[in-house]
Amino acid sequence: MPVRTVVDINEDALREAREALGTTTKVETVNRALVEVAAIAARRRDLRRLVGGQLSALGTDELYDAAWR
Repeated sequence: MPVRTVVDINEDALREAREALGTTTKVETVNRALVEVAAIAARRRDLRRLVGGQLSALGTDELYDAAWR
């Protein structure tokens, strides 16, 4: 649900984010950047869990071996 919020935004960072994300409006850029940052954080969390052996119950050794071929 959208919430109207007034914030000061660094115009240079906004321009760079707009170019990187391929967005055209400030609202689209900010919303897309928030989604992207949340997704990056989730991937980092999952990688830490994987490296730490916390995801070992997801499959068998054969499944893991096949996935890495």
